[in-house]
Amino acid sequence: MKAMVLKRAGEPLELRNLPVPKPEKGQILLKVKACGVCRTDLHVYDGDLKEPKLPLILGHEIVGIITELGEGVEGLSIGQRIGVPWLGKTCGSCSYCSSGRENLCDKALFTGYQIDGGYAEYTLADQRYCFPIPEMYSDAEAAPLLCAGLIGYRSLRMAGDSKRIGLYGFGAAAHIVAQVARYQGREVYAFTRPDDDEGQDFARRLGAVWAGDSLTLPPEPLDAAIIFAPVGSLVPMSLKAVVKGGIVVCAGIHMSEIPSFSYDILWGERVVKSVANLTRKDGLEFFIVAPRVPVRAEITTFTLKEANEALERLRNGQIQGAAVLVMTE
Repeated sequence: MKAMVLKRAGEPLELRNLPVPKPEKGQILLKVKACGVCRTDLHVYDGDLKEPKLPLILGHEIVGIITELGEGVEGLSIGQRIGVPWLGKTCGSCSYCSSGRENLCDKALFTGYQIDGGYAEYTLADQRYCFPIPEMYSDAEAAPLLCAGLIGYRSLRMAGDSKRIGLYGFGAAAHIVAQVARYQGREVYAFTRPDDDEGQDFARRLGAVWAGDSLTLPPEPLDAAIIFAPVGSLVPMSLKAVVKGGIVVCAGIHMSEIPSFSYDILWGERVVKSVANLTRKDGLEFFIVAPRVPVRAEITTFTLKEANEALERLRNGQIQGAAVLVMTE
């Protein structure tokens, strides 16, 4: 099989020919049809996340067809289409796993980080950490839902029943969660990079009642804000934008240093919280909600060989919506 391989952090991915892996007990082999290109992939590529398996195949928004079943696999069949998310395995027995918080498991392994991912023609996955994909979505449309959609959905849940929601960084996750928020009757306020008129227009087309740059306060105080951009200075900025008792959710797995700020913008029982990974429950719920909205991911597609280009365009803010690698026969 062909795969784009990360040998060292910061070096371009290499196109390599590798043996097709064999599924072990509890695993399935997938022929990859599409794989989303996520900002977390950039954090692994850049070395911001310090514990990758190297060499590594990136990619954790995988849509594929099952071609082989490992020993003991039940409830799945050859030819079935499934999705593989970031959370690839947990211990199943720690206090976090046994209390419905498997996303916090200290022994968790993650797809495209400690487990080879979907920037390849084939990949393996643990059968317990996969999701069926609604038929209404094509392979490429479904791929971003497996991280941008799931993390966005979990972030929105952590914002409680807030009416006015600010979304900082209007990329793959925000453009999906904006659709869910509007479906739930919330008001969406979108924040983009300064002078990103195209991104602000995009947010308005998706139903945002206001869109502006991230250095600007919204015209109305927010009940909650979700920060998707990995920019620490947005934490104090968003605290200024929310009401007393408001919630600021940091949705990224990595963020630049948060600058010091005066206590008065936190005072008033404002809350700052982070989102860590996802649970399988999040995935099952989201894939019920998504077709009802219906969520539509705006995508830009690339071939497997173009993975480096996709990552750079994502880094430079040149992707509207989500980037997806589509495998050719």
